[in-house]
Amino acid sequence: MTHSDSARSDPPFEFSHGAQQPPIADYALIGDCHGSALVSRSGSIDWCCLRRFDADAVFFRIIDAHHGGFWDVIPEDVVETSRAYVPGTNIMRTVFITRIGTLAVIDFMPVGRSRDAGVHDYVSLNAPCWLVRRFECLDGNVRFRTRFRPRGPSFNTDGLKLRYDGNALREKGIGLWCGGEVELADDGADITFELAAGQTETAVLSQIEPLVDPRQYSDQLFAITQSFWREWIEYSRYRGPYEAAVTRSALTLKLLTYAPTGAIVAAPTTSLPEEIGGERNWDYRFNWLRDASFALYALEVLGYSGEANRFAEFLTRRCLREGALPQIMYSIDGEPFLPERSLDHLEGYASSRPVRVGNGAFDQRQLDVHGEVLDWALLRQALGGRLRRDEQSYLRAVADHVCRIWREPDQGLWETRGDARDFTFGKATAWVALDRAQRLFGANPVWAREQAAILDAILEKATAGDPPFLTQAFGLDEVDAALLQIPLLGLPIPRELLAQTVKRIERDLKEGDFVYRYRNEDGLRGGEGAFLITSFWLVDALLIMDRAVEARALFERLLSHANDVGLYAEEIDPRSGAHLGNFPQAFTHLGLISSATLLHLHDIAGAKGLSGSHADRARRLVGAAEGKKALFYALWRNRGVRLFGSSRSVLDLTK
Repeated sequence: MTHSDSARSDPPFEFSHGAQQPPIADYALIGDCHGSALVSRSGSIDWCCLRRFDADAVFFRIIDAHHGGFWDVIPEDVVETSRAYVPGTNIMRTVFITRIGTLAVIDFMPVGRSRDAGVHDYVSLNAPCWLVRRFECLDGNVRFRTRFRPRGPSFNTDGLKLRYDGNALREKGIGLWCGGEVELADDGADITFELAAGQTETAVLSQIEPLVDPRQYSDQLFAITQSFWREWIEYSRYRGPYEAAVTRSALTLKLLTYAPTGAIVAAPTTSLPEEIGGERNWDYRFNWLRDASFALYALEVLGYSGEANRFAEFLTRRCLREGALPQIMYSIDGEPFLPERSLDHLEGYASSRPVRVGNGAFDQRQLDVHGEVLDWALLRQALGGRLRRDEQSYLRAVADHVCRIWREPDQGLWETRGDARDFTFGKATAWVALDRAQRLFGANPVWAREQAAILDAILEKATAGDPPFLTQAFGLDEVDAALLQIPLLGLPIPRELLAQTVKRIERDLKEGDFVYRYRNEDGLRGGEGAFLITSFWLVDALLIMDRAVEARALFERLLSHANDVGLYAEEIDPRSGAHLGNFPQAFTHLGLISSATLLHLHDIAGAKGLSGSHADRARRLVGAAEGKKALFYALWRNRGVRLFGSSRSVLDLTK
């Protein structure tokens, strides 16, 4: 079998018993802003959580190649396979060319606006939580088999004994509505279809019994879902040389939002390894305040205030409880307790164990989260949002708390599982918390005093070398890629110190186009790949240092490392280019969007235009967009005048 797309595919992982496991980059994501599924290049669904991202998976072959369940498609006599998202959507279309015909498989999870939603409301979603597979014969004749191997609750590897009543296969809450020739197997069913040109068959998977056979709504569901995604992405302000990449990243971030609450998951998967065969395998199906805050900056500057408003509601009503400290992460319902356990009966992806559910970092002390919450609050206010009285009271309390605890060590941005340290990035974001609090609520002598003390401590205790550079933590001489974010925070740190820090990170952590988080001990065995978001952070830091030519060249090279449908994992192996870690990763995609918008802002305002906070930069971008929009309409009223954008423009300012 060959692939018609030109993107490089990582080789599958081979095992001694002859089984293969597709590389992580072989997958594409579909979903309905409730749950999600991963579809391989060969059309196999190897991961699926219906109804909610953190549910027990119906299929999980991606983390257990032999016993995890799947739903594949096997056409006879295939000579070529290709795939792509239906343009402007999160609908996947895989095409199999056989010796006597062509089969298209269209995979999607239906979404649409709720009945009570307004015309422009793309946040409150109505979704039946179904997975739909449409099989279309495009020409000739095709014969194919689909193997349906669902699994029961609690990641049980035992196959289900299905019953078929002529319309649906059922067992333990699983229902598959399908036609074709059904043959029951010990752990599922095989279904064979024969189609001629123009014929279509549909199969619908559900965990909730529908009122009627859902197949009769297949055409309507497809049309509504396609319209939903296309209309949503049309609201993006982005138009420019990187439109395909930014559009796909925005669609992916939207897909990772949980519609019932407004939460944003870091990734839709658990335990995809950061090192093949290693133990760094984590459950990312939760809402990190840091990731979500960064994601909402990216979405806000693209014009998606609805998602920001929903997240604000999630944050204030479900997570940030009065009298309670902000945690680094919560469930998608806002629950704070996320105990971690190992599923020792599962093989793990490419034998990478343990497989984990839950995340033990939920109760870690990470100083930076306070600054990120207040930074995002300032961003929200700068773009027209209003903070309620109870929110203001809570944020003031957070700032007071930072004054009391900023001198204490913590686990840091990267959630190290070794000893707590005085991480420099954490101290910098403590400064951010007090700075943003004063910008929100006015001068406060206690906040100002502690803010100055934090800056003094950083300059005194977090530098090393000649010429000096910032270090990962007080008293160390190693660097950390998190330091690449400090030039974007607005601290009054000497420019030369920041420039030397960027150069030191390039020297010590950069390999090819990619940047490792750090190189020193973190309390875990083994290694990991280079983080992709830190590579985009280097783009941002180079721009701040006015190294724009290098920044743009690096950004464009990073774009070439997406998989064939534009998705990124959390990490990448710099030597092989293989994707590593949970997939796709919100952190990486929001980093891409942020870098694209900063490139645009640098084009129109230079390095000085990137100064200040995220709120300052977002205000400049949105203000420029509104100004250009007004100019467009003025010219339009005069007719006969055409407006052309710069070839370097990132934002479509005519929308």
